[in-house]
Amino acid sequence: MPAQPTKPGFASSFSNLGELRYFLAAAVPAGVAESAFTVLLGLHVYELTHSTLSLGWLGLAEAIPAIGLVLPGGHVADSASRRMVVTSTRLVLGCLALVLAIWSRHGAVGLLYGVAFAAGGVRAFDDPAATGLEAEILPPGRMLQAVSLVASVSRVSSLAGPVLGSLLYAAAGPEITFAAVAGLLALSAATIRFGIAGRPAPPPSGAGMLTAIGEGLRYAFSRQVIVGSMALDLFAVFFGGVTGLLPVFALDILHIGPAGVGLLRAAPAIGALAAMLVTTRHPPRRHAGAALHIAIAGFGLGVIVFGLSRSLPLSLAALVFAGACDGTSMVVRRAIVRLAVPDALRGRVAAVRGLFLSASNELGAFESGMAASLLGSVPAVWGGGVITLLVVAVTAWRAPQLRRLDMTHIGWDGYSV
Repeated sequence: MPAQPTKPGFASSFSNLGELRYFLAAAVPAGVAESAFTVLLGLHVYELTHSTLSLGWLGLAEAIPAIGLVLPGGHVADSASRRMVVTSTRLVLGCLALVLAIWSRHGAVGLLYGVAFAAGGVRAFDDPAATGLEAEILPPGRMLQAVSLVASVSRVSSLAGPVLGSLLYAAAGPEITFAAVAGLLALSAATIRFGIAGRPAPPPSGAGMLTAIGEGLRYAFSRQVIVGSMALDLFAVFFGGVTGLLPVFALDILHIGPAGVGLLRAAPAIGALAAMLVTTRHPPRRHAGAALHIAIAGFGLGVIVFGLSRSLPLSLAALVFAGACDGTSMVVRRAIVRLAVPDALRGRVAAVRGLFLSASNELGAFESGMAASLLGSVPAVWGGGVITLLVVAVTAWRAPQLRRLDMTHIGWDGYSV
């Protein structure tokens, strides 16, 4: 039996990737600032209006440009320097936070809506470019480990942002808090600008924006590996999401009070983070497609157990397990966009995936509420888990290339089956 090559340790795997360290160093302040920014906007709007309807309008103000501009954002990511796009978008977000730091006390709710609208549009350009930039600086042979590491850092930052932002808001007020957000975004932009080498922008294709966007859409929907992974993501979140119903379970089913909502929300995040840390060291290379299907099926099973449970320890364990499965699947799904897509199309395909994610997140909460009102909260949750299992089965049947996905050997088109 031939000798197996020695597997490099975690530290040696990234010892020469200086740009990855800078990318991670930029991701931390950006993740903290952007997640805090969203929560702080809502907090400030509610403080001024004391209206839940105002919060709904705020979410809509940010969602419309975020969804409507993401495909043009993917086109820009594939036609300009991604480093400069990311640097520019984070500077613009910082300027928006600075506007609120200066004028937040004037009580202009319309200004907050305008900033939310602008921030949603900026993020539509930032996310595809950041995805492409991440793939540019990472060697394909270590992509799964690096994606796990980046996802772990992003998750921790996004969890820390609302907590730190809320504490600072309570202690120092909105001016200081929004100024701190602006400073973190400026730090992230400077780290990207000076820590990552510039790469030439892709040569112009001569095609118009609509033609270029259509090319990205056709590529995404013509590849089983890509469209299958997006479908799994879309329907698992759409039918299997439980976040919107956690207050019902905390108050009426588990009887753990308002504080229990935070406990239930933290459980899947803890599971996801633990799974990402494990996959950083032991990425599912050879059986990546099978791992993706198993992980999303496990997510569905966790949701079913949570929906049927009347025990707090069992409910928490089910949410932790579901979160761990979601974290594992996230690593594979992120790697697919970075490995299974040519660099010239990566921004546009990332934008298509972002469109799926936005639709599933926004519409999934609506679906949960509607299903709970028609069927009851418990059947809505465990029924969503059952539908998730059915989606996994159908995808495994209809997209065999995704089921057999092997990321050990990277082919000309980014993956082998």
